[in-house]
Order: sequence, then structure tokens, then C-alpha cells
Amino acid sequence: MIVDAIAVLLGGALLLRFWMQAIRVRPPSSVAQFTFQLSDWLVRPLRRIVPGVGGYDWASLIGAFLIVLVATSVLFLAGWPAQLVLLAACQRFLEWILYGFMALLVIEAIFSWVNPHAPLAPFVRALNEPLLRPIRRVVPLVGNLDLSLLVALILLQIAQLLLGVAFGAR
Repeated sequence: MIVDAIAVLLGGALLLRFWMQAIRVRPPSSVAQFTFQLSDWLVRPLRRIVPGVGGYDWASLIGAFLIVLVATSVLFLAGWPAQLVLLAACQRFLEWILYGFMALLVIEAIFSWVNPHAPLAPFVRALNEPLLRPIRRVVPLVGNLDLSLLVALILLQIAQLLLGVAFGAR
């Protein structure tokens, strides 16, 4: 349980770092400092092996997968074959990505209800914009209410169910 908590924190920071750089969002200094200090110990050595290509920080993404793999390797110690551990790590990695997007959407919804002018609100909005933009083209406003957040959450939950079906029960 402790290993999972640490892995989720590190993996989440690495995935956030990748997403911020992928969509070219400049984080507030507090978020940047936290994310980079938490993940630099892994990203910097990985960048020597895996350089950024196409404007993407592949070292952060691979680092997040390595964290998932290490956390999932507990199953190997429990007697699981290596192939199943790798498959479980892939599933878990994709689940972390989906849960991360869901969390960002929920945080944006909370900001919009509680304090839309909070210092982190524009940053979270910018992180969600690539997900919400295509949905907003299809889903119209209903009485000045933007339902794209709800639609995105439902689509992410459907993706999560399909992921579970694709990988089967562990």
C-alpha cells in the first residue's frame, strides 16, 4: 500500500510533466517546482538515453511507465509470470492516465463552482482544453451550461471499461 501511494505520486508527477510539455502549458511556479523536483532524479538520466523527439518529453512518459512497472513487480514476487506482470503494468499505466484526466476534469468542475478565479484555475483549464475542445464542437451549451466536462468524464469512464475488457480481469 505504501509502495502504491509513492508510485502514484511519482507516476502522477511524471505524467503531469509529460502532459504540460506535450500541450505547451506553462505551469505556475509552485506546480512546476513540485513536479520537477519530484521527478528530475529519474527524468534527467533517462533523457541521456531517450531524448525528446517531436516536442514530447519521452523521458517523463517512460519514467512514469517504469514507476508503474516497479510498483507492479510486486506481483512477480507473488509468483506471477513476467509476461502477466508486464501486461498488468501496461493496463495500470493506461488506468493512471485515464484517472489523471478524470481528476483534472473534476478539479476544473470544482474550481468553476467554488472559485473560478483561483490562481490554479487557468492552469487546470489549459490542461483540460485539448480534451474538451473536440467535445465542445459537438455538444452545444444547454442554457449557458457547458456539459462538455460531464461528457468527457463519461467518455473516460467508457474508455476505462473498455480497457478492463481488453485486458481482462487480473
